[in-house]
Amino acid sequence: MEPVPQEKSDRKHEPRYIKLHPADNVAIIVNDFGLPAGSVFPDGLRLIDYVPQGHKVALIDIGDGEAIRRYGEIIGFARGAIATGAWVEESRILMPSPPALAALDLATAVPAPLPPLEGYTFEGYRNPDGTVGTRNILAISTSVQCVAGTMEFAVKRIRSELLPKYPNVDAVIALTHAYGCGVAISAPMAAVPIRTLQNLAQNPNFGGEVMVVGLGCEKLVPERLVPEGESANIVRMQDEAFHGFGAIIDGIMKMAEARLEVLNNRRRETCPASDLVIGMQCGGSDAFSGVTANPALGFAADLLVRAGATVMFSEVTEVRDAIHLLTPRAATKEIGAALVREMSWYDDYLATGGADRSANTTPGNKKGGLANIVEKSLGSIAKSGSSAISGVLSPGERVRQKGLIFAATPASDFICGTLQLAAGMTLQIFTTGRGTPYGLAAAPVIKVSTRTELAERWNDLIDFDAGRIATGAATIEETGWDLFRTILDVASGRTTPWSDRWGLFNDLTLFNPAPVT
Repeated sequence: MEPVPQEKSDRKHEPRYIKLHPADNVAIIVNDFGLPAGSVFPDGLRLIDYVPQGHKVALIDIGDGEAIRRYGEIIGFARGAIATGAWVEESRILMPSPPALAALDLATAVPAPLPPLEGYTFEGYRNPDGTVGTRNILAISTSVQCVAGTMEFAVKRIRSELLPKYPNVDAVIALTHAYGCGVAISAPMAAVPIRTLQNLAQNPNFGGEVMVVGLGCEKLVPERLVPEGESANIVRMQDEAFHGFGAIIDGIMKMAEARLEVLNNRRRETCPASDLVIGMQCGGSDAFSGVTANPALGFAADLLVRAGATVMFSEVTEVRDAIHLLTPRAATKEIGAALVREMSWYDDYLATGGADRSANTTPGNKKGGLANIVEKSLGSIAKSGSSAISGVLSPGERVRQKGLIFAATPASDFICGTLQLAAGMTLQIFTTGRGTPYGLAAAPVIKVSTRTELAERWNDLIDFDAGRIATGAATIEETGWDLFRTILDVASGRTTPWSDRWGLFNDLTLFNPAPVT
């Protein structure tokens, strides 16, 4: 669906709105900073209220209790009568119930495969197991939070004393976290954080050089984090062979240097785009997310799928209210059932905590024009493009398939990023309407703005502007192709995202649905 402004114009300040679907009875205001009451659009619509940018205006009279439609879907019901030209703000919308999971169509409208996209390549680091990284990083795993301070000290030493000797290694990072002890390690749901840590260590950007630093008395024994038979790749602080903190640091540095020597021999080589594993996420979303950045990313995702790559979308609560649009696209009924399984599990998880999916939306989302999680979800799933969904991952699992994958995660930026890294993501695309300095040390992050105003204001934080779609300056297809080419450039190391240039990296955050003791 190509969003078209109410009328294309070279007059930047002419009142403009975007109506996404013929059935919609609301539209969003395009103009920067909104429009005052009395503004008249070229089709004769007159605002009777001030309406902020991205917020909804009623295109017709909407009676009390009548459906409010955007994206051709019901996003709520009118709380009182709403007149034509009025601001349809959050308090005037009653949120509908989510789609009933038992009534969903599974694999009933599987998209036909699009023609293969051949000849596209990037310069990546091929690993012995056949995976390909976009970066060459020494990542040191940890088995318990107790060693986090030690690792901070050790990594500073490694970066200053060892890394300059190995110029082909991009970085040294510690995979620290708040898990490993004081937890119900044998509880069924403990499998989630444990497999997350296991799979994080195997991320293709780390070149297969696994090492773990532990304390020695933790519940999560370090052996569980290394491949079978590689117990020599562990440093335990409580090892009696160490006399003093300096000796412990020396032991960590010695093991790290052996891995730096191996990683330093890695070189970029030309790889087909099919070797990419791309994660997609949004944060600080606004009403333009589902109009500009997410549809452009969805188009780029389709191009990547056509090229044979693996592309993951996530964030269960930002899919739940649009799940009825996704399960028909499942490649098989089994994959459709797996989508339903992940939605159902998360419904139960939220209910156990005395919450529901309405807790997702933030003050920033609402200020940006998103009235509720239904509207947010409909914009969020635009990232998934139009391809068939070829697989579903539970949290912490590693991806094994090509194509479009739903990797179930919470919507938290930091937990989602961590779980996508564990799944094998080597590059992430992050769309934002409000703006965020988010970044990951383990993989490059391309931040895509929904609005040109944000891209211009944050010109040294935003990597790609999709806002030109809203003004009619570019189409979704043109912008999607530009983003696809940007992905190949960043994956090849030819272009460096702003978060990497500034060194803005968020901490890894594990998802632990199991009890803490």
